[in-house]
Amino acid sequence: MTKSGALKRIEFLCEEINRHNYLYYILDSPEISDAEYDRLLRELEELEKKFPDLVTPDSPTQRVGVAPLAEFGTVKHTIPMISLQNAFTEEEAREFDAKVKRFLHTTQDIEYVAEPKIDGLAIELVYENGIFKVGSTRGDGETGEDVTQNLRTIKTIPLKIRRQKTEDRGQRQQDLFSRLRTPDSELPTRFEVRGEVYMKISDFNNLNKKREADGEPPFANPRNASAGSVRQLDSKITAHRPLDIFCYGVGITEGIKVSSHWEILETLKSLGFKVNPLIRRCKNIHEALEFHKEIEEKREKLDYEIDGVVLKVNSLRLQEELGEISRSPRWAMAYKFPPRQETTKVMNIEDRGIDPCCHHGTCRGGRSHSQPCNASQPE
Repeated sequence: MTKSGALKRIEFLCEEINRHNYLYYILDSPEISDAEYDRLLRELEELEKKFPDLVTPDSPTQRVGVAPLAEFGTVKHTIPMISLQNAFTEEEAREFDAKVKRFLHTTQDIEYVAEPKIDGLAIELVYENGIFKVGSTRGDGETGEDVTQNLRTIKTIPLKIRRQKTEDRGQRQQDLFSRLRTPDSELPTRFEVRGEVYMKISDFNNLNKKREADGEPPFANPRNASAGSVRQLDSKITAHRPLDIFCYGVGITEGIKVSSHWEILETLKSLGFKVNPLIRRCKNIHEALEFHKEIEEKREKLDYEIDGVVLKVNSLRLQEELGEISRSPRWAMAYKFPPRQETTKVMNIEDRGIDPCCHHGTCRGGRSHSQPCNASQPE
């Protein structure tokens, strides 16, 4: 095969594999079998071995990880990733709505977008002309760690954003690319996507079983597993961790015209990003509170950890008018769920002759039992 012929074939295979990745990982609606998919991927790998100079950063083969880093670099966020104020009761949630209305000098209902609050690791993805360039953690809100190579291994993060055709979605839909100021053939020059990397509970349990079988310590919870996996200096380790993502917002978006947060989410979906399907647009605070109750009831049945619901004023114009206070937006809050409570039944108490101040025969300060012990708790 000539180099020009290989280039055309590689471009076709990349496009086709990316399309099938979208159908499989985002829509959960595969068109081909795993064997057929593997055949396409193997053909691409073989062509790239023969023509290594034709390998591009957005190739589906580039998700396996690269050589370990000595340390992470840093990335300064164009727009700070600020934290949310919290509410823990319905009264506090209603007071948030009242404050929004007072600030806007209105008595009219405020429309909110209500989203399950994923218990994972907040990250930012930066795309230039549709190509994934930089990925970072939230960090201190101003600056995060550069974890680009690790995020590239997550299959639900597109390496190249593309127009999702109607046939890709399996149903008729509005062409959300009408929201782009650029021609259909072009993509935003800069597009910053924000989301939460997480691990499904089922995948987390399977990972821990494997770690225990291999003699490795299990992870404490899915969030720790997700954060630890994203912050591996060796991206090949990350590539073998079952990480996923839900995207929930944007930073800088050059070339996209939207007027509401709901439109942002719809645009993210149209560009191939994974958005939580439970997100709902609520006409007022009453509907938002009903959504919170509904999600709390579903919480134990979900295959991912959530710890509350995020409420955001839908109108971007109102968001801008509301602004921020103390590094938190006035237009958003996290309405947390009550902490989980479990009951433990003590079956037996065994006296092993060890002083109650510790477990090991000596106090935390190294004193023997013949010495005074002021330790309030065991090690």
